[in-house]
Amino acid sequence: MKFGDVESAERIFRSIKAKDIITYGAMMKGYVGNEMFEKALDLFEQIHLSLTN
Repeated sequence: MKFGDVESAERIFRSIKAKDIITYGAMMKGYVGNEMFEKALDLFEQIHLSLTN
């Protein structure tokens, strides 16, 4: 998401079946880097929920 292509990054992220800390971290960094703080918080909640299941 270096160049602001958030939609493509989200599409790729959704297609990944086995997400790990690296994929979550990359997405989080992209959201924060593009000042999409609400989406970053939503993703953080998703991470928390996936760890508790």
